[in-house]
Amino acid sequence: MNRRRIVGIIALVALLVTAFVTRGFGVIGGRDGSALTLHGNVDIRQVDLGFRVSGRIAAIPFEEGAHVAAGDVLASLDRAPLQDQLDAAQAQIAVAGAELDKRRNGNRPQDIAQAQAKLAEAQANLASAQEDYDRRTELLKTGAVSRALFDATAAKFRSAQAQVNAAKQALSLQQAGARREDIDAAAAQRQQAVAQAAKARTDLNDAKLRAPNAGTILTRAREPGAIVQPGETVMTLTIDRPMRVRAYIPEPDLSRISPGMAVTVKTDGNDKLYHGTIGSIAPTAEFTPKTVQTEALRTDLVYRVRIIVTDPDDALRQGAPVTVSIPNARRQAKN
Repeated sequence: MNRRRIVGIIALVALLVTAFVTRGFGVIGGRDGSALTLHGNVDIRQVDLGFRVSGRIAAIPFEEGAHVAAGDVLASLDRAPLQDQLDAAQAQIAVAGAELDKRRNGNRPQDIAQAQAKLAEAQANLASAQEDYDRRTELLKTGAVSRALFDATAAKFRSAQAQVNAAKQALSLQQAGARREDIDAAAAQRQQAVAQAAKARTDLNDAKLRAPNAGTILTRAREPGAIVQPGETVMTLTIDRPMRVRAYIPEPDLSRISPGMAVTVKTDGNDKLYHGTIGSIAPTAEFTPKTVQTEALRTDLVYRVRIIVTDPDDALRQGAPVTVSIPNARRQAKN
């Protein structure tokens, strides 16, 4: 092998290495062709699930690895304490409602009749006291009664007048019924009782932990019998539908793709070819080395691409590396 051939081989290797580096993030194939290949991973989508109320776990019917549908009951708390709270709140509604009805309906006829009888009694006492007062007033002028006796009679007369006035006011209150402010206060107390009952009912419903989405149970962090606090993780659910792939595209190739383009997805060790579409392209670049870019460094700018897989199966697992092919990518514009 002569020196010229060796130099040519070294130059070719250097050219291939340079071409691979400048493509960035696994983009393979020429940019002037219609096909474009990206590399990425299946998105890992997990949610930690817990109760919104505290209590003792009564049951967890699913094991790790089980596939569940949206709305399935994944765990449940002992409902007895929460049911007791709801019963007490409903009883308080009845008490507050009775008090409100009492104020709205006014006083009973018997109460009004009793107030009228007390007024009549006070008026009779006043009439008797006035007679004694009038008679002893004349007797005082002749000296037939003492000043002390007359003063006692006058005091009794004034007391009888006051009792009549008090009885009239009491009768007026009985006839008028409750004030508007008292009725409003009783109505507000009933509304408060209704709100407390609604909260207790919500807490009782929260005693069941339901799956927010279809997925697979990754971990069971707690077991039946454990006492849990609000927000404490009971289990972790992986959400595998819709299946999403995250890949990156270099800035020079950004003009070649757009949302809605059809793609194919392939994983290592799996012969099946999955299909999907480009769902979205990030509006901002990532891994930018400098604020001001030279033309050579622009190839290091990448944009995140979200791909929705339309025909996933259990063999396509979250976090798995994938190769994404875009057969109908546009040709790269020439400078």
